[in-house]
Amino acid sequence: MKVTLTFHGAAGCVTGSCYLLRTPDSRVLIDCGLFQGPKTLKALNYNTFPFAVEQIDAVLLTHAHIDHSGQLPKLVRAGYRGPIFATPQTRELCEIMLADCGHIQESEVEHLNRRNAQRGRPLVEPIYTAKDAARAMRSFEPVDFDDWRRITPDIRARWWRAGHMLGAASVEIEVARSGGEPLRLLFSGDLGASGSPFLAGPEGPTTGVDHLIMESTYGGTERPPTDPVTRRKALADEMIAAEQAGGPLLMPAFAVERTQELLADLLQVIAAGEAPSCEMFLDSPLAIKACDIFFRNGWTGENNPFEKVRAGGRLHFLEKPAESDRLDKLTGWHLIMAGSGMCDAGRIRRHLKRLLWKRETTVLLTGFQAAGTLGRLLQDGHTAVHIQGEPISVKARIRSLDIYSGHADAVGLEAWARARAPVRGNLILTHGEPDSIRALKRRLAPLFDDRILTPELDECLSLEATHAAPEPSTPRLPAEAATTLDWHNRRSDFLSHLDAHLEGLSDDTQRTAVLLRLQDVLGGRRS
Repeated sequence: MKVTLTFHGAAGCVTGSCYLLRTPDSRVLIDCGLFQGPKTLKALNYNTFPFAVEQIDAVLLTHAHIDHSGQLPKLVRAGYRGPIFATPQTRELCEIMLADCGHIQESEVEHLNRRNAQRGRPLVEPIYTAKDAARAMRSFEPVDFDDWRRITPDIRARWWRAGHMLGAASVEIEVARSGGEPLRLLFSGDLGASGSPFLAGPEGPTTGVDHLIMESTYGGTERPPTDPVTRRKALADEMIAAEQAGGPLLMPAFAVERTQELLADLLQVIAAGEAPSCEMFLDSPLAIKACDIFFRNGWTGENNPFEKVRAGGRLHFLEKPAESDRLDKLTGWHLIMAGSGMCDAGRIRRHLKRLLWKRETTVLLTGFQAAGTLGRLLQDGHTAVHIQGEPISVKARIRSLDIYSGHADAVGLEAWARARAPVRGNLILTHGEPDSIRALKRRLAPLFDDRILTPELDECLSLEATHAAPEPSTPRLPAEAATTLDWHNRRSDFLSHLDAHLEGLSDDTQRTAVLLRLQDVLGGRRS
């Protein structure tokens, strides 16, 4: 029987990381994450898994981010009873992140069902609940970096520091084969940028890899060289400009790692007089809980750069919804950091809803924005968006600060790939949008020649030591559906443009004429 690898997520897109490794004796998942982005893609989160859950022997988790871990409670809810192997820091972060994700889903579904009931639409259930998340945590088994761990009788694995976030790892897998050498695979997970003052750079084995499965999130991006001083200077400049605009600075928060790094630097530049002081509000219960974990685990040698990230002075931690509600009364210069980082869930949407239409507001995006997310729409310059079904005009200053990304850029990805060479078989590029994958493929072509593969969603590869070959497979979505604006996005765009067009007309007669023409096109009855 063949060894196969099927890409049930993060193939042709950035989110939903989930790879199924099948051997003659084992079925193992590497990651099991939630899809984010267009509603068509996110709808996969509600469907049954594209594999037999009861046949899965183990899950190997690279790190705690929701697009890598977020479907684990659903997996356990569906009947999975095997172990989930992860580093201790990843396990500790998953405990709060998965519970938070469950709470958010319950809250979002409750809100959605109220709207569905009003519109006569069927009610929906959350993908999973906070109780499901707690149940999933019982399956976690800790693993140490650098040590081989027996997973199944024919598979062993070890975790290497990936530098992406606290506890993040690349996973090396060795598959025993009768009458031959083991097959060695290396899954990069998400790779961090070298030179971070908060995390060591990514590592990995330097010899013996047969197939390298590698992320390509920023495969087409080269960032200018930076260091901690340059990074803090860029952050201070954004704060100065936001204060001069006269309104609040709203920062969508990636609650784990990015929030803690930003807060550490914010406190430092304010203390040094390099940026204007203000009242700062961390409006994310998940990020607040994560701060406690960073206090305990964030040591880099003898120092913990997160030691000062505590509530006090002008930094306020808001845990209760009522505390968040009181921010509505604030005016003038202040800073709000709230989840989620791509603006698709959590308290940030409420703040955006009340502040996006104000010219004095500044929104600062500090991480990757997946296609179809609200954050990506803002980043791409949309002048109107829909939030919880309501049209919102975008007049705020929208800014991006990519140097706080937790992902390596194209230069970093190339350096990491070169350090793993020579690879006997294939380089397999995943976890990237099509343009980024193509750019990284061109960059790495001199090193790997024609041995670079770019699988699509649900594609299956048969693995030999020196090559991988496609197997028949049935994708759940067309390739372009993962990263292009779907009909939900286009409907929102159309309605926003229609409203703007109607308002721009000189009188009601012209507005009525436009609407009647639209009714004729749609075949609706004139009234």
